[in-house]
Amino acid sequence: MSTSTNLVALQTLVRREIVRIMRIWTQTLIPPAITMTLYFVVFGKLIGGRIGTIEGGFSYIQYIVPGLVMMSIITNSYGNISSSFFGAKFSRSVEEMLVSPMPNWVILLGYVAGAVTRGLVVGVLVLLIALFFTSLHVVHPIITFLSVLLGATIFSLAGFVNAVFAKKFDDIALVPTFVLTPLTYLGGVFYSINMLGEPWQTISRINPILYMVNAFRFGVLGITDVNIWVAFVVMLAFVVALSIVALQLLQRGIGLRS
Repeated sequence: MSTSTNLVALQTLVRREIVRIMRIWTQTLIPPAITMTLYFVVFGKLIGGRIGTIEGGFSYIQYIVPGLVMMSIITNSYGNISSSFFGAKFSRSVEEMLVSPMPNWVILLGYVAGAVTRGLVVGVLVLLIALFFTSLHVVHPIITFLSVLLGATIFSLAGFVNAVFAKKFDDIALVPTFVLTPLTYLGGVFYSINMLGEPWQTISRINPILYMVNAFRFGVLGITDVNIWVAFVVMLAFVVALSIVALQLLQRGIGLRS
């Protein structure tokens, strides 16, 4: 296929994913906004009011806002692509894409772009909601955007891999429940890992979500528990590794061709 044809195919996939997100906006956009509002009320106002200031002189709610925004971004990016691609696999429409002249990278990029879009939209909604509870000033806008983009891309790719191997809809829920949720709560969303003793602090540094949350927190507040360059190296390494795995799965048709 020519470059122009590939672009048309890519635009079609992305448009279809965005239309899907907006068509069922009451399921894709409203629930995470409501959930994060409850987090802000319970953890930010009720509990945070008793904690007072935390690292860097910020209030507790200011400290957790970047973590909660990133948590909503990665969970929604992951959930969007895993459900969308598995739905295509379940309806056998993915087989039509695989036998078409469309390159595998176009298929992957189309689904990832749609998932990242949902993650970014939800992230903006949650950030706007947070402004009703506290004030924020983005210190490093470029770092903020790049950390969000990389975090959403990583979990979009991870959701794609999960959807490829899933044999039924229940399999999609296994990873968010037993992997994603524990990693999120142990990734420095609600606390600084400097508050942890050993060996938990060292164990926490193995968690990829820690680097995403801290890169975003550095972009918004200017404080971080990890070296910002190390955080970006870790995130880029995950993007490359998961992209290779996803493309290999498409190439071999593992779990896709019956």
